[in-house]
Amino acid sequence: MDFGRFPIFSILEDMLEVPEEQTEKTRNNPSRAYMRDAKAMAATPADVIEHPDAYVFVVDMPGIKGDEIQVQIESENVLVVSGKRQRESKENEGVKFVRMERRMGKFMRKFQLPENADLDKISAACHDGVLKVTVQKLPPPEPKKPKTIQVQVA
Repeated sequence: MDFGRFPIFSILEDMLEVPEEQTEKTRNNPSRAYMRDAKAMAATPADVIEHPDAYVFVVDMPGIKGDEIQVQIESENVLVVSGKRQRESKENEGVKFVRMERRMGKFMRKFQLPENADLDKISAACHDGVLKVTVQKLPPPEPKKPKTIQVQVA
């Protein structure tokens, strides 16, 4: 019997952290890496604001230091904000978590930049858990002046 067709087994494999090598051959589902990245993108809310001279991307990053955040430009004008939030590894005798609601692990967001984004003028600043990435706009192209052609009289 092929258990890969039943979603409950897929869920149990994920909960039990069964190695992908043992599960991917039996089911035709997206890889765990793909699902992890999709969850990381969905769990990272952001605002995009357009100003007359720039685009501003505002992403909430509570509890993350600025040096743990990566801001990159990928090919095809894609802005990528990523990083990893790790749980504090303080293990004390007799201390246990009663509830764990804060999301830990990888986070990522990708934004397709418009054609008028100036990729050479990008700045990022993190203040009080809020990351602001500013992408300046290119100046609008100057309108072409009509070319006047002298008419010769014969």
